[in-house]
Amino acid sequence: MSTIKRVAILGSTGSIGTQTLEVIQKHPEKFQAEILTAQNNKDLLIEQAISFQPNAVVIGNEAWYPEVKQRLSKYPIKVYTGQNAIASVVEMETVDIVLTALVGYAGLIPTLKAIEAGKPIALANKETMVVAGDLVTRRAREKAVNIYPVDSEHSAIFQCLVGEFHNPIEKIILTASGGPFRGKDKKFLAGVTKEQALKHPNWDMGAKITIDSASLMNKGLEVIEAKWLFDLKTEQIDVVVHPQSIIHSMVQFEDGSIKAQLGLPDMRIPIQFALSYPDRIKSAFPRFDFKNYPNLEFEQPDEKTFRNLGLAFQALKKGGNAACSLNAANEMAVAAFLRDRIGFLEMSDLIEQSMEKIGFIETPSLDDLIQTDKETRKLSEEIISRI
Repeated sequence: MSTIKRVAILGSTGSIGTQTLEVIQKHPEKFQAEILTAQNNKDLLIEQAISFQPNAVVIGNEAWYPEVKQRLSKYPIKVYTGQNAIASVVEMETVDIVLTALVGYAGLIPTLKAIEAGKPIALANKETMVVAGDLVTRRAREKAVNIYPVDSEHSAIFQCLVGEFHNPIEKIILTASGGPFRGKDKKFLAGVTKEQALKHPNWDMGAKITIDSASLMNKGLEVIEAKWLFDLKTEQIDVVVHPQSIIHSMVQFEDGSIKAQLGLPDMRIPIQFALSYPDRIKSAFPRFDFKNYPNLEFEQPDEKTFRNLGLAFQALKKGGNAACSLNAANEMAVAAFLRDRIGFLEMSDLIEQSMEKIGFIETPSLDDLIQTDKETRKLSEEIISRI
C-alpha cells in the first residue's frame, strides 16, 4: 500500500490552495496532488495541472471548459466542469484526503459529499461550519470522518489539545490581529476604501477573508466554527486582539493552565499539520525568534465599533439557521463593498437587517439551509439597492 497521501484541493488557485501545493511540492514522498479545482482562474489552474500532473481538474465556470480541455489535451489529466463536478470528484477512490479551500458558502456541498464518501477533511472553509456546523459534525461522526482544521486559530487549538482530548476545556481564546483598522473609530471607518481594507498588516490572504478580517467578521465566523469543531458552549469562547499574530490561539483547562501555539504568520504550517497529522514533518519555513518580538500585546476587541463580531455571537446564541443567514448576508455585504456599492460600516447594517427579517428555523435540514441562504441573498440585494 502506498504511503503517499493523495490530496484533492478544492480551490487550488486561491491563497490556501497555492500554499497547499507549496507544501506538496516540498514533500513529494508524502503527498500528491490528485484533484485540483478552480472557479474562474483557468490560466493558473492549467499551469498547476501541467506542473503537478493530477488525476483530474475541474473548472467551475463552464465557459472556460473548452479552453482548459484543449490546453490539457496532451496530458493524461481528466478535465471536468461545473459545480456538480466539484462536488463529485471528492468521491473518487483515488482521493485520500480533501482540502476544502473554496470561498464562502460554495464549500458546503462538496464538504458534505466528501464526508458521505468517507474522506478525511482538511478544512480551510470556515463558512461550511458556520452555515451547517450541526449537520456537518453529525454526519462526520456517523461516517467516522475526521475533520482537521486548517485555519491558523483552529489549528492552534487542535494542536494544544493533542494529548489532552480526555481533559475538559474550560474555555478557548481565539486571537485576532485587529486588522488594518485596529483602534480606529466609526468616523474614520465611515470613509475607508476597499484599497485600505485590503491591506492586512500580518497576513497575505484572498480579498473576501481580508475584508472579513478588517471588519472582525472573520473572527466572528471563527467563533461559530470553533463551537462546532470543539463541541463548545458559547460562553466557553473568548476573543482577544493580539496585533503581532504570533500566538495563534489558546486553550484554558479546568486547572487554570493555558496552552498556546506560537509561530510566525504562515499558513503553510497549519496546512502541513492538517495533511500530515498525527506526524509533524520537517519544514524549512521561517522560525519565530523571541528576540525579534520583545513585546506581545493583548487587548479586548471593540465590538461597539466593529459590530460584526457581536452579530456573530448573537447568531451563535440564537442557533438554528441564524448563522446561515449571517453568512449569506456577509458574503453579499463584502461583495457589495468590493464593488463600491456600500460603505464599510454599512456592511454591518446590511447583515443586521437581513438577520432580523429572515424567518427563524430552530432545527434546519440541509434543504432549509439552502433556502435560507437563497432568501437571505435575495433580501440583501434588495437592501443594497436601497442604500
